[in-house]
Amino acid sequence: MKFTIVIPLYNKAAYVVSTIESVLAQTFSDFEVIVIDDGSTDSGPELVAAIKDPRLSLVRQANAGVSAARNRGISLARGEWVAFLDADDRHHPTYLATLLLAHEAYPHADTIATGFFNVFDTEEISPPAWAACPAELKVELVTDLPRRWMVSATLSTSAVAARTSRLQSMQPCFMPGESYGEDLDLWFRLAEHSPVALARLPLMAYRCAAAGSLTAIHSATGRPAFLNRMLSRALSGSMSAAQRKSALWFLAQQELTLARHAVATGDRWEGFLGLMRGTRVVTGKRWWATAVMVFLFSPKWVKSWQSWRTRPGCQGPEGSAEDSLLKEN
Repeated sequence: MKFTIVIPLYNKAAYVVSTIESVLAQTFSDFEVIVIDDGSTDSGPELVAAIKDPRLSLVRQANAGVSAARNRGISLARGEWVAFLDADDRHHPTYLATLLLAHEAYPHADTIATGFFNVFDTEEISPPAWAACPAELKVELVTDLPRRWMVSATLSTSAVAARTSRLQSMQPCFMPGESYGEDLDLWFRLAEHSPVALARLPLMAYRCAAAGSLTAIHSATGRPAFLNRMLSRALSGSMSAAQRKSALWFLAQQELTLARHAVATGDRWEGFLGLMRGTRVVTGKRWWATAVMVFLFSPKWVKSWQSWRTRPGCQGPEGSAEDSLLKEN
């Protein structure tokens, strides 16, 4: 079996059927689907159970969080690759077939992925407007994920697959108890072992909320734990010299982004501390632009500027590739 698609489910009854239908409609059919119901209190699990397809299985567990649900799905996977799909996202019919093409282009990559696009959450469930597939597929080999991430949004959970053997050797893959940045933590750890084969085609539709802001998220969650873990790995000697340099540069960039968010929420002192922690990129224009914000601009102005920078206001899942925490020029 080539693929195991792991779908964590928690109170997504309005979406989960269309999500599963997008998997069952794949042009490549050698797969299994494991839905991990993480203690849902709505009718989602019953809707899944009513779908009669031998490739689909439903596993129930007490509520333990999305990380625990995905980890359990990985532990049960029988496919050569584990592909992840959130219960309110959708895959293009050629998604799995395209992942295989990415694998064929770069067989040594342990992580394969496609592009994605955002759709706003509405009450009406309708198929996304997929872009036309080009005659020739472009597959990019990402050998330095931290630097690639600062160029443009790179990965999103529902558009990523990884070798099952690699994932099962890394358990717990997703940090238990975490629901912000836990996916990024895994992608960066995977990329420290082997490159990522990225098919440059948006074949996953990510459903995002029309309301809310990244600044509000960060004021509630603080500094993402995965950044601290990346720093520990960089300083522990487990990375190559090139990986260490890239990781520390990336972490400094994130300190600047967090400094901007701190100023936007009125905490100029924390903004100053973040600016100082970002001195590894002191010669870059982002450091100087952040310094101007910290010392001269009002929180209201910085917040307005951030809103303009992240238009149309649709950020991606759990701070992953599409999140301006990790990509802000």
